[in-house]
Amino acid sequence: MGAEPLEIHLDDQDIARSLRRDVRVGLTAREKWLPPKWFYDTRGSELFDEITRLPEYYPTRAERAVLAQRAAEIVELTGAKTLIELGSGSSEKTRLLLDAFTQHGDLGTFVPLDVSVSALEGSTAALAADYPRLRVRGIVGDFTRHLDRLPTGGRRLVIFLGGTIGNLLPGERAGFLAGMRAALEAGDWLLVGTDLVKDPAVIVPAYDDAAGVTAEFNRNVLRVLNRELGTDLDPEAFSHVARWDPEQEWIEMRLRAERPVRVRVLDLDVGFAEGEELRTEVSAKFRPEGIAAELATAGFRAERFWTDPDGLFGVTLAQAD
Repeated sequence: MGAEPLEIHLDDQDIARSLRRDVRVGLTAREKWLPPKWFYDTRGSELFDEITRLPEYYPTRAERAVLAQRAAEIVELTGAKTLIELGSGSSEKTRLLLDAFTQHGDLGTFVPLDVSVSALEGSTAALAADYPRLRVRGIVGDFTRHLDRLPTGGRRLVIFLGGTIGNLLPGERAGFLAGMRAALEAGDWLLVGTDLVKDPAVIVPAYDDAAGVTAEFNRNVLRVLNRELGTDLDPEAFSHVARWDPEQEWIEMRLRAERPVRVRVLDLDVGFAEGEELRTEVSAKFRPEGIAAELATAGFRAERFWTDPDGLFGVTLAQAD
């Protein structure tokens, strides 16, 4: 059937406004922060792809192992006619599911949603070529804002992979899952990937690799600010920090000022004392009973929970009540 023209709910002006808002709020907070979505310009996406291939970074490999083993079962359990992917990127892991649906199911439509026009243009064209019987309908949007724009009708399976749900703070997760349930009908399905609580000696190196790729990825947010807002932050003035929080059971990525830094951003005069940190990402880790409880609160019933052979990463299949 081929790829349809992209459905655009997010344009450059929306993105620019969102960046300015996040910078204004985050850099004036008592403890400075920025959301992790600003890592991902073209260079940031390239760096993250490199991270997923590092020996320390287990989540991508572990989740892929689960999907490879369970794809046919997911097809059988859901019987989905429409597959929707949130934060799709290249949809590389999703091909395991698309292959299974092509072989064993009756899937008619694939809907990748992502904030990047260029990423979607490339992925939808490639997917349409590789799955010619599939209708591919790309949506340019933000999964925290545009769930109400998802296509309706038919039995739907929404997938949210990569442990990305862990980048949301608990209140944000609750809001996202409630919005997800509101966008679905009873009987629709949600497949969500979650990194699991484990020894911090395994978790921390995944966010602080020996080659320094994650450090470069972390500093890339400063280069995004420099380019988009005309600032002159020196990325080399900041060191990369990855810290495990045992109480919250999440890892934080931070940038630590190695010397006093002062910069003009928008109409703000922003200063960093030596040693002051800017939080750039939270990545929550989950326990099986915890993600099941969060899903239940939002109106989903966890039907299956799978892990890779080493028990590093979990994939939950839940149905909307």
